[in-house]
Amino acid sequence: MLTLPIYLYGNDILKKKAKKVTEVTDADIKLVKDMFETMHESNGIGLAANQVGELKQILVVDISDMEAGEGTKPMAVINPEIVDEEGEWEMEEGCLSIPEVREKVWRAEKIRLKYNDINMNDCEVEADGLLARVLLHEIDHLNGVLFLDHLTSTKRTLLRSRLKKISKGDVETQYEVVIAGEPKSKTKSKKIVL
Repeated sequence: MLTLPIYLYGNDILKKKAKKVTEVTDADIKLVKDMFETMHESNGIGLAANQVGELKQILVVDISDMEAGEGTKPMAVINPEIVDEEGEWEMEEGCLSIPEVREKVWRAEKIRLKYNDINMNDCEVEADGLLARVLLHEIDHLNGVLFLDHLTSTKRTLLRSRLKKISKGDVETQYEVVIAGEPKSKTKSKKIVL
């Protein structure tokens, strides 16, 4: 497995809608494995394919190590479709593509989701709490929506200078990143000094 660089805020691919997967190839299976590796190595709990440079409706989620995720298993989700939402609750969110920024976001408390698994089997799951939130966050990514898009215009204005720094790569991460405007082969890796 390979750890992939994560595209930072400001990269156009994060604002594009991912394409539906019609057939899972060996490359897609490798992508899913690499996405899990990247997510775990980056201390994330969810990752969408466009965050690693692929415009495919593929996401991975793993909250099994968290108290709120007790009893859950890692999920690879292809072609997700939300068929029902209930309730609403607010919680602070962050994003591997927008490091060092955390803001409160309102999302559905419970969802019903149809999707394909890695074998393209039709699946359906009901999720609530943190699992629902992470799935919704990653599905937003596949639709070109960032958690920042859920914030008020005032809040986004207050974050403008920090977001500009992130888009230029002026941020410390513990994982390799792709900076906006740089070729994919040019990545930047920084280590957090504790």
